[in-house]
Amino acid sequence: MQSATPTGATARPASLARLRAVPPATWAKIAFALMCLGALIGFFVFPTYPIYDSEYYLLWGREILHLQTPSFAAYDAPTEHPLAIGFATVAVALFGGGSLRLEVFCSIASFMILAAGLYRLTRTAFTPAVGAVAVFLLCTRFNFAFLAIRGYVDITFLAAIVWAAALEVERPRRGTPVFVLLLVAELIRPDAWLLAGLYWLWCAGKADWPTRIRWAAIVAAGPLIWAGLDLAVTGDALWSLHATNNLAVSLHRTVPLSGVPAATANYVVGLIKAPLVAGGLAGIVLAAWFVPTRMWTTLAVLLSGIVTFVVIAGAGLSVIDRYLLLPATMLLIFCAFALSGWTMLEHGLARRLWALGAAALVIYGVYSYATILSLSYIENELGFRDSGHTELAAILSDPPVKRDLRCGPVSVPNHKLIPDTRWLLDRGESGVIARSQADSTPRLEAKIEHGVAIYALGLAQVRYALVEPSDNPLDEVPLRGFTRIASTPYYAAYASCTTG
Repeated sequence: MQSATPTGATARPASLARLRAVPPATWAKIAFALMCLGALIGFFVFPTYPIYDSEYYLLWGREILHLQTPSFAAYDAPTEHPLAIGFATVAVALFGGGSLRLEVFCSIASFMILAAGLYRLTRTAFTPAVGAVAVFLLCTRFNFAFLAIRGYVDITFLAAIVWAAALEVERPRRGTPVFVLLLVAELIRPDAWLLAGLYWLWCAGKADWPTRIRWAAIVAAGPLIWAGLDLAVTGDALWSLHATNNLAVSLHRTVPLSGVPAATANYVVGLIKAPLVAGGLAGIVLAAWFVPTRMWTTLAVLLSGIVTFVVIAGAGLSVIDRYLLLPATMLLIFCAFALSGWTMLEHGLARRLWALGAAALVIYGVYSYATILSLSYIENELGFRDSGHTELAAILSDPPVKRDLRCGPVSVPNHKLIPDTRWLLDRGESGVIARSQADSTPRLEAKIEHGVAIYALGLAQVRYALVEPSDNPLDEVPLRGFTRIASTPYYAAYASCTTG
């Protein structure tokens, strides 16, 4: 008589076998679909609004639709980015006030596209396992995600370059598709100009002259479109360079060349944290030793990002951490290789030692991350552009405030509230004035003798840094002749309608 075999004992191995038979590409698609679903849920559960720079693009787009000259020269306005302005113009034309949230939605979508491109690049250069680890590292870098939920264009810039690198790794000297993606990046940030030029040099040697000329035209289109837009709006083809230089000086964002190495290290560590930087550097060494032919595209993008950062510093432009997002992203790939590249080796001593080193790096990373993780910080970041924007909209729509808006311009403490206020009130550059600018401009100071004055209260000052320590404290003191007419937990509104 035959003994019965336990059903559970046979079911489990069969189930495991079926799971192991699922191709990595299928798992990747499932994971990507779940990521997109999570991002979509987060978009609605934690509503956010665009940051200062991105909201200015919408303002400029609205001005273009009104057949007005974009106010590139507005007080402390950000540098213009042609593709961002083009997108904003279309968004405002089609969605009006809804384009604020649309801009954030597209930024979050860009983050998803970045994750997909990072997986494809890393999977092709190394293995699917390394690609999965790279995407995991990206998604746990909250600095990247927070840029997306605040509508920064840097995430779209990163996505374009990562996909360009992925296509190039799949087929070296691929040409036109890569150049087109680099052109997208060129029109978002000038950082891509150097990378596009280097890629042209890489491809030109094996191409005929008509192809070289066509590719050169694509590469040149980025700076030419940028300069052409500056020239048409301001009369200065180098307006972006000059304005960015002046703004960097006024905001104390310049760094001498001697300080670039320290700034580079500090910013990269700030973006992806010390354990991942250490893992990235180790991954570069390991890749150079075990699979040197697979690492060159990723390494070239990393080095071009660092060289561009040095050029930016040398030109006296703003030196901020976001300008190192590209090399930081490439370090994530090398860190992923350091953590999981040992799976590419045959069983033996080298594989065991590498796996032990990777385990030690994981332990170091988990410990380091646990000591700095702050749920309150995450909560504050998720609410960064929600409460601040909705509370401002509430006070500007308060009946007494709406009544007194006819009495003159709206004044705000400094430049930070200008785009939000202009957008909500549909006002031009002269309709909203920063008191920090009026302090040194008698003509503007005279203009705000009447109208509505908005003040950021304590919680808004601390949580959203709407008032900086360097600002004149008197800018937060109610103006003479102004009476308090409305308030919220974040703002207070004062008005003066006396014309005598």
